[in-house]
Order: sequence, then structure tokens, then C-alpha cells
Amino acid sequence: MTQISRRDSLKYITLASLATGMTVGCSPSEEKDTQHHEHQHDQSDEFKNLTKEDLALLEQTFFTDEERETVRVLANIIIPADEKSGNAEEAGVHKFIEFMMLDQPNLQTPMRGGLKWINLQATKRYNKIFINCSETEQLAIVDDIAYPDTANPVYSQGVSFFNRFRDFVATGFFSSKIGIEDLQYMGNRPSLWEGAPQEWLDRLGVSYDS
Repeated sequence: MTQISRRDSLKYITLASLATGMTVGCSPSEEKDTQHHEHQHDQSDEFKNLTKEDLALLEQTFFTDEERETVRVLANIIIPADEKSGNAEEAGVHKFIEFMMLDQPNLQTPMRGGLKWINLQATKRYNKIFINCSETEQLAIVDDIAYPDTANPVYSQGVSFFNRFRDFVATGFFSSKIGIEDLQYMGNRPSLWEGAPQEWLDRLGVSYDS
């Protein structure tokens, strides 16, 4: 049986969430901006299409330092670096998520509550907050909530939070330059049509006119 890595399995679930429709909504200005950018405020060319209101949001903060670090760590667990691309942090996903919290305040309570749930689990299991846990300890918590079909019902709150958080990570990563390159999406590019493969022409008993 072919084995896949944790990165691949989490990534496939992330892509599936994109295919079936995201739970993350975007304002019109955000939809325009997330077409292709790095989510980095210091790259002015990348943010030239943002409205004044959006630029003002980028000057604000929502997360505490501890929450922001938790978001960064969780995002990198979902999409770590591999031989093809960088991780979620390098794509600016944690900054994108903070922007979304400011742009859509109705998302703030579920996000903050979910991060608190993660820390409560870490404290209960290991007597320390999530970001102070070892990688093995962090993955143990994530593994319990990352796979909805097999998760223990006792972790339903964590599963619900992680599903939405994964959608945020997917939106942020796969709308960035790094993410688009990772998908190897070519878009509408001109190509030279050289006809159907000869193998199929032979099977059908047809040929092109000379």
C-alpha cells in the first residue's frame, strides 16, 4: 500500500475543503486582493488594489502575541514546507488570518474560542500551553481533531474549530504566490496543438489528411 506523509494527507483534506466550498467569506475588496499575493504589508505593489479601508485594517492587530504564535504554529503544521514549496508562514498565512479577523468581526469569537480550546487541551495533557509543547505533543493534539471522519466525539469542539481554521489556512496559502506555484496551476496559456496522439489515431483507425 502506498504511504503518504502527514503533510500530504492534511493537504488533501485542505484541497477537498476548497473544492466543496469554503466556510470563509470574503468582502469584495478581499476577493480582489486574494487572487495572487504574498499577504505581506511591506510589499506595496502586492497591495496596490486594496481599498483605504483594507489598508487601515492592516495597521491594526487582533491576536495577542500568544494567539498569533499559536496561529503561526498551527498553520505550519497544516502546510509545512516540503521540496516543492515553503510553509504557510512563508506565504503570510498567519497575517492573512489576522486580517480576516479584523475584516469580519463575526469570526473573532469562534477563532479565539478555538485557540483557547487548543491551549486547554495542551495544559490538560502536558501542563503547558500549545506553543510551548514539543512538536510530538503538538501533533498528538492536532491528530485528534484533524480527521473529522475518525475523530472521537469528545473532541467535537476541537474538530469544528480545526475544520474552519484549515479553511483559513487553505484560503491564505493557495491564494498566495507560493501556493499557486505549489499547485502548479498554469492558467490560460497559449500552447501549440499538435493533434491527437498517434496511439489513439491507430486505435481508431483514422489519420489526419496530409
